Parts: sequence; C-alpha cells; structure tokens
Amino acid sequence: MTTTATVTREAIARTYERIKPYVRRTPVIEVAAADLGLEGFAPTLKLELTQRSGSFKVRGAFANLLLREVPAAGVAAASGGNHGAAVAFAAHALGHRARIFVPEISSPAKMARIRDCGADLVVGGKVYADALAACDGYVRETGALSVHAFDQVETMLGQGSVALELEAQAPNLDTLLVAVGGGGLIGGIAAWYEGRVRVVGVEPRLAPTLSMALAAGRPVDAPAGGIAADSLAPKRVGELMFPIAQRHVALAVLVEDEAIAAAQVRLWGSLRIVAEPGAAAPLAALLSGAYVPASGERVGVLVSGANTTAVSF
Repeated sequence: MTTTATVTREAIARTYERIKPYVRRTPVIEVAAADLGLEGFAPTLKLELTQRSGSFKVRGAFANLLLREVPAAGVAAASGGNHGAAVAFAAHALGHRARIFVPEISSPAKMARIRDCGADLVVGGKVYADALAACDGYVRETGALSVHAFDQVETMLGQGSVALELEAQAPNLDTLLVAVGGGGLIGGIAAWYEGRVRVVGVEPRLAPTLSMALAAGRPVDAPAGGIAADSLAPKRVGELMFPIAQRHVALAVLVEDEAIAAAQVRLWGSLRIVAEPGAAAPLAALLSGAYVPASGERVGVLVSGANTTAVSF
C-alpha cells in the first residue's frame, strides 16, 4: 500500500478521533492587515503554538503511541526538540518509558520540556542526523518503539489533524502557509486538503530540504543550518511524505534568517505571541515578500510552536 493511499482524509479523521481526548483544538484568529504591517489582506492565524507540549508535534506523538503497540522497553525518539517534548509528554500521559535523543543545537527550552515530562534525555552530536543515528542504535539494542519525527505514517496522520480542525474553523481559505522541516506536518496537511486549499511550504534558505527535493524529483541531502535549525533542518525530507508533496503541495518558498527573526518580533509586538523561529517562518514569507498573495486571496498562516527561550524584543 502506498503512502498516498494510507495518509488519506478518512485515515486522518479516524486518527483524530483517537487522539482528540489528549490534544487541544487550538484557536484561530483573524488579524487586521495593519496589525502586521501588511497591505491589502488580513491573514488567518492557526495558533498551534498553544498546543499541549508547546507545538503541533504532540498530535503525531499520541497517534504513534495509540495506534502502535508499545513494548516494555518503552519508546525512543530523535528530535531537534519539539518532537522529543511531544513524545515525552505523550509517553508520560500514557504511562510509558521514553528516551529522547537531541543534538547540541536543541534549545534549552525544549530540553527543559523533555526533562519536565520525566523522559531520559540524551544530548549529543551537532545536528538532528546525529541524534537520529544514536536513537536508531538504542532502538536496535533495546527493542524500544521508534517514534520518527516525520517519516512515519502515524506521525503524518496525527499532524494532518491540524488541517481537519482548520478546515472547520476557516472553511474559506485559498492558501495555507506551512513551515517545513522533515515534512511530516505539511505532508499530513496536504493529504487532508487534497488540493482544495493551496498549500505552500516555507523553509529557511539555510535549510531548503523540500525545495531541493522538489527540484531533484526525490529527497536529497540539504544544508542544515540557520536560526531555525533545531526545528526545520533535518538532513532531508521524509520518503513517505514526498509523493504527497509532489501531488498536493503547490510550491515551496525560502526565507532569510533575518526575515524569520523580524516575524518573531512582529508577532510579539503586534499580537503578544511568542513564537519560536520555525513557527514564525510562514509569517516571514508574507512580511518579506517571499510569498505575495493575489488580490483577494484568503491566506492562512500556521504558527506551529512556542518552545523557545525568552527573546529580547
């Protein structure tokens, strides 16, 4: 069975019913154009940063732990931080052991989230790929359940529930801007909308995983740097999401680190929203002109996470 056949609207809806008791239905707000310094249109923001564990990742974490059998050895995950915090949170809620592997670049806020949930935290390696290699070794040794941050069907089914909620909350959207790292979030969202909404991926220029994959026609290794490296800089996008992206993601745009930082400042200054860099990337695409809506286009922006240390605004 192919991924495109597995990650469907029907499967996402069934998964949502399983995880709904454990996740929040996050709010949506319509923002005046002037509030964000925009001209001609007022975006709709999906505030997924108010989700339990501080990001959308908890949806995929609960989907994995509820739809798969968890052995006595517990669960293990590699993460830039948000996925690890989500798996630690879900494991604690469901009574499972968890060991989380993060790279040295993971933010202190995300490490603190993981520790607060009682998970065993292992810090090592410079980037996400290093943490993933360590996690894979631990899984082979112990038989723990590996919960992949993006390249796992259950992960995408859980993340797709963001779009299920948003379609009911904002049914008239033309376009949705979504940050891209490994692609589990945008893969699930694109599978839900099936082209009915124009899904646009937004990536840091220093971590262009989806852009490079679309250009090459397959997932390829990409640079893994920049201000959002702890959430949007895996080695490459997932193999499972890529056919969905080819079919249902309209395009991917790149934003500079300076634009992401400016979007964080704008979210705080105008709306008192503290977003981590990766979560501010979609708004950065609008503010910087990396994505320019057509006249009358109704645009949604997914603000996906808030696990960051205090920033001087």
